[in-house]
Amino acid sequence: MSTSIGALQIADWRRRVFGLYGGVRQLSARKPSAGHELWHSGRDELFAGHPASPLLPDDRAAFTGLTVAAYDPDWRFEVEVHRAAEPLRIKVETGTDGVVPFDLVGSVRLPYIGSLDVWRLASYGGGLFLPLKDALAGKSGGTYGGGRYLLDTVKGADLGPGTGDDSLILDFNFAYNPSCAYDPMWACPLPQAGNIVTAEVPVGELYLPRI
Repeated sequence: MSTSIGALQIADWRRRVFGLYGGVRQLSARKPSAGHELWHSGRDELFAGHPASPLLPDDRAAFTGLTVAAYDPDWRFEVEVHRAAEPLRIKVETGTDGVVPFDLVGSVRLPYIGSLDVWRLASYGGGLFLPLKDALAGKSGGTYGGGRYLLDTVKGADLGPGTGDDSLILDFNFAYNPSCAYDPMWACPLPQAGNIVTAEVPVGELYLPRI
């Protein structure tokens, strides 16, 4: 695959992800479990058939669907973002995208979990970023050892705002694995200290390591 063709396919992947989340937000406003069903089936379709799927060829040939926990409404929240008192920038080294800077927007406080940091991508395109690494990370039948993403709005993964000016919808049933969970070619920004929690988050996309 040439670099130019690959770029076009990745652009189409992101276009489809934006469209998928648009439908998810509409459905979830009425029935969150229906939005989750659309999200699960839409991602299965992309992973199975899209040229930019992160699945390796052998994994794609054997693919029957992503492992996603059943929807649990107790893990959906509307939360206020408490803005950071002081500026904070971190720079995350990735193999594919170089050094990626993030600015701290603030934090959210959640039942079961505690506090999580909300970041802004401090480069072209901006976007909110909320990764998560929970106590099930790396465990058999648990979550991806490197952590998962809940929001990455520059790539379309956006569950929308809440009713307040500084609020967000955070539904952990939509937590998903970054591309590097499936293909080591990708080097993904992973959760930093403020996004690593001691609680178990048993919903969202789980992880079955390659054998």
